[in-house]
Amino acid sequence: MSVPVEKTARVCVVGAGPSGITAAKNLLDAGYTNLVVYDRGADVGGNWVFDAESGHSSVFETTHIISSRRFSQYDDYPMPEEYPDYPGHRELAAYFQGYARHFGVYPFVRFGVTVERCVRRPTGGWDVTVREGGVERTEAADQLVVCNGHHWEPRRPDHPGTFTGEYLHSHDFKRAEPFRGKRVLVIGGGNSGCDCAVETSRVSARTDLSWRRGYWVVPKFIFGFPGDVIHNWATHRLGWIPWSVRRTAIEWMLRLVNGPAKAYGLPEPDHHFGEAHPTVNSELLYFLRHGKIHPRPDVARFDGRAVHFVDGTSGEYDAIIACTGFVIRHPFFDRDVVDYSEGPVPLHLRMIHPEHDDLHFIGLVQPLGCIWPLAELQAKIMARRFTGAWRAPADLAAAAAREASHPDVRQISSPRHTITVDYPRFRKRLLRELPRDYVSTDPVPTDPVTPGG
Repeated sequence: MSVPVEKTARVCVVGAGPSGITAAKNLLDAGYTNLVVYDRGADVGGNWVFDAESGHSSVFETTHIISSRRFSQYDDYPMPEEYPDYPGHRELAAYFQGYARHFGVYPFVRFGVTVERCVRRPTGGWDVTVREGGVERTEAADQLVVCNGHHWEPRRPDHPGTFTGEYLHSHDFKRAEPFRGKRVLVIGGGNSGCDCAVETSRVSARTDLSWRRGYWVVPKFIFGFPGDVIHNWATHRLGWIPWSVRRTAIEWMLRLVNGPAKAYGLPEPDHHFGEAHPTVNSELLYFLRHGKIHPRPDVARFDGRAVHFVDGTSGEYDAIIACTGFVIRHPFFDRDVVDYSEGPVPLHLRMIHPEHDDLHFIGLVQPLGCIWPLAELQAKIMARRFTGAWRAPADLAAAAAREASHPDVRQISSPRHTITVDYPRFRKRLLRELPRDYVSTDPVPTDPVTPGG
């Protein structure tokens, strides 16, 4: 990258979700006003703008975040104090829209625009082809900032046979009411799967939940405080203790609080805590023990309305909800330019492409925590790089490769875990790249029962 980037440079941001608006805000702060943000929706907020008809958003009617308000806010724009510990999608959409208004981002956003193709020019910069109102046109960009999210392209399971009932992915699940009186099978033990099982069980004739493996189930509140408050406290205050010891303590605590998985008819986790994303849910185990949700093992095959499981049992269902995650997709790039759908994601600080110095990704992380505060810090580093106040390593390829091969936590090898970071550790790394007088709104408690420190 030529340093600094001229203030007249045309900068294109793809997506006006939580990552896109903070990218735009920090570029504007740095003086880059020749800026355009493309978004296919009708307002800022991305995934958190609830769409009852299904579309880009994957949230449903009763969705609340699984990270707490305190660790889910931008440093530059704290959430209102009256927000609950775990805000819902309406509060979050209002928060992101308030952020965009407060920092003057709206005038730079073009809504109803889909980015179709991004082709790098031989001399640098990008030709960006967009579709608006059914019309395609190509516009030039000197810098490209990709913030299109990674919770919108469903990863669909491939089971033998054919199911003849209603079949949908959790991306298309919007409310429980359509499943009233139906026999429902939910496939998947992640956060979406357990949420869908809990919600449908309120109205269904029967809800079964199929898990391929055991998961660590973490309650939303521990010692009366949000779980991520305790996690951040432990990481900062007890980080000198080897992770293996802290991990054993966490597993012991969860077994003490929840009891054995077999008490709920669930398989024991086949991995240590942290080796896969935990399931954060305070209602699942309650509903299992009250007989509202019925555990099932992995699916073996479909046969009409019948589903056969690997233990030889079967069940008849009217509907299946596959909660099997999402594919990391950037459909506007040729695959030989960017393809992170399966393998590692070699980006320095999870944002800087090692080969294309005019391409940045903001928010392409899956933290054990919340994305948006991390995206904000990435955006600040990117803006400082543009102005020349921050320089990337000379060997970006080596730096990116090292980061990809040395993750914060070693997890099960699967596409779901290629972009995992640990919130407090990754945040600490990003903060090191910012001036020492940078003020963070993310204070760490001095003891586990006094979150304010």
